[in-house]
Amino acid sequence: MAGLQIHREDGAGGITLRLEGVLDGRTAQEVRASLEELRGRDVVLDFTHLREFKDSAVGVLTVSVVAQAVTLKGLATHHERMFRYFGVATGVAPHRPYYTPEDVFSV
Repeated sequence: MAGLQIHREDGAGGITLRLEGVLDGRTAQEVRASLEELRGRDVVLDFTHLREFKDSAVGVLTVSVVAQAVTLKGLATHHERMFRYFGVATGVAPHRPYYTPEDVFSV
C-alpha cells in the first residue's frame, strides 16, 4: 500500500513540507498534524512530487491552510480550483473565462 512521505526542509524564509507519494483523506490528516506542530511559522506545502492527489484531501487540509496562511506550491489546475472552491487563495490568478462579457452581449 502506497503512503505519503513528508520531507521537512528548513530554510531562511521558513519551512517547506515537500509531500511525496499519495495524498488522500487519511494521509492529509498526517499533513494537518504536521501543520499544527508548525503553527506560527512560515510554511510552504509543496505538492510537486505527489504521485496521486485525491480530492478528499483538499477538504481535510483547508482549515489548517487557512488558519495558518500556508503557501501552496506545485498544485495542478484542478486542485487549485478545488482549494478556491473552499475559499483558499492559491496565489494564482483565475483563468480567463472562455466567453468574455462582450461575447455574451453581442449575440
